[in-house]
Amino acid sequence: MVTASPSTRKHALDAGLDLDELGRSTGRSHIAREDVDRAIRGETSGAAPVAGPDHARYWAVDHAAYGPVHEEKMGRVPQLAAANLAAANATIPQVTHHDQADMSAVEALRARMKPEATARGVKLTALAVHVKVLSHCLVAFPRVNASLSPDGDRLILKSYVHVGIAVDTPHGLMVPVIRDADRKGLWQIAAEIADLAARAQQRKLKAEEMGGASMSISNLGGIGGSAFTPIVNPPEVAILGLTRTELRPVWTGEAFVPVPFVPLDLSYDHRVLNGADAARFLAHYAALIADPSRMLLPRADLLQATG
Repeated sequence: MVTASPSTRKHALDAGLDLDELGRSTGRSHIAREDVDRAIRGETSGAAPVAGPDHARYWAVDHAAYGPVHEEKMGRVPQLAAANLAAANATIPQVTHHDQADMSAVEALRARMKPEATARGVKLTALAVHVKVLSHCLVAFPRVNASLSPDGDRLILKSYVHVGIAVDTPHGLMVPVIRDADRKGLWQIAAEIADLAARAQQRKLKAEEMGGASMSISNLGGIGGSAFTPIVNPPEVAILGLTRTELRPVWTGEAFVPVPFVPLDLSYDHRVLNGADAARFLAHYAALIADPSRMLLPRADLLQATG
């Protein structure tokens, strides 16, 4: 028997769906509301072919005719990710807006707090600061903290702020979620990121620790790159990509000085957000990164920060 929240069970009952049958068909032991919505739309949350019948001929190639090959079985997590990303890419009219943010103040803040971090036994990473900054931006820009209804005629605005963090693991990409990130301090966020990332590597995440994010972060800063185009993870309407912080020369009026900048890549669903929305969102994000003290503003002030 599958597990599901009471609200998900009611949603499935109203739609005439059998949750146990849905669990068997998808191979899942826990069913979320998103799974029910996909079933209602006639989609599958399980593995899906890379291409439909009309395009299968492009993959129906005898590769061994050209040289030695061997096969590797795709794991369940990569298969699920492939199905969801393919569906997202086919459904969402996605655009990516690029910007950058001055990390000088953040790096200075982390340096000042390093002794306390050591005493607490918590590593204060740049990612923790990014999660906190993103949570503030989602308060200031409610349309980004939203989801489109399955029929596309309603925008569901969320009163909570949950931030997903993509974790690269040996068994595939996993996205645990920091719940109520806007109401948590940097120390708690940093500790939760470390805990969730470690348990993701060990495949010890609980079902309730994934799903339901307001928006996600895909961080490639520890690997490299200067920009990329992350794919929006439905039912979210945007995703933030981060790559490696680099020193760049900035003219002060008297001389060039090295300044650390982090590239920002915001992919968004153009059905909900437009280019001006994305530009304002990243400009606000960059302003908070450049001056982290602004994160101390009361929530009411954050709501007026873009006015």
